[in-house]
Amino acid sequence: MSDFKEVTINRAANVYFDGKVTSRTITFSDGSFKTLGIMQAGEYNFGTKEAELMEITAGDCEILLAGATQWQTIKGGESFNVDANSSFDIKAKTVIDYCCTYIS
Repeated sequence: MSDFKEVTINRAANVYFDGKVTSRTITFSDGSFKTLGIMQAGEYNFGTKEAELMEITAGDCEILLAGATQWQTIKGGESFNVDANSSFDIKAKTVIDYCCTYIS
């Protein structure tokens, strides 16, 4: 889905890693929410509270999920899931455009 309808957008950015990763939160009428963001090339570690679906809409990266030993290559148009109360490492090879869906 490339368009979201009937959403509220939080103007204030979520800023991480000295501004190298930013996102905006969008909330749907049912109370669910997603973040839409940009990640500069670099290496990052993220922790999760809720389960997440990370959709990489553009760019190339490698990810290492908590407990895994093998890095996975993810490219624009692909996605990956992260468990709740977990973490993942990401190596952004290029600028990454992403959409993160939080799963309750």
